[in-house]
Amino acid sequence: EKVKDSMRVLLPVLLNKSHDSYDKIRAILLYIFSTNGTTQENLDKLIQNVHIESDSDMIRNWKYLDVPVISSFVAQQNKYIRRDRSKEETFQLSRWTPVIKDVMEDAIENKLDSKDWPYCSRCPPTWNGSGAV
Repeated sequence: EKVKDSMRVLLPVLLNKSHDSYDKIRAILLYIFSTNGTTQENLDKLIQNVHIESDSDMIRNWKYLDVPVISSFVAQQNKYIRRDRSKEETFQLSRWTPVIKDVMEDAIENKLDSKDWPYCSRCPPTWNGSGAV
């Protein structure tokens, strides 16, 4: 059954003194994952009220794994555009295709945006696609 108001369920867990800080961090991360991010103000309030300021990097560092910790228009704007793989043949046990496959295919085809991928060199104009550059 889907939780309608996750904050109402989350707050008693976070304010309970018997739970240690790592359990509270896990609960906050589950909230962030389920809501696809939260606002900076809301995250700051949660961290302050739960008294986990020293461990707040455990939550904030998920952004380096492309988890939308802070949801905003800017975060959605930089999302990598996925390829349509609905017509591809899949294995019985595969559920999804990782983003790295799309990135690597775009790198091979020389289609990476130089603004997002500044360290990936562009292929020379005489390259015919017959080997690695």
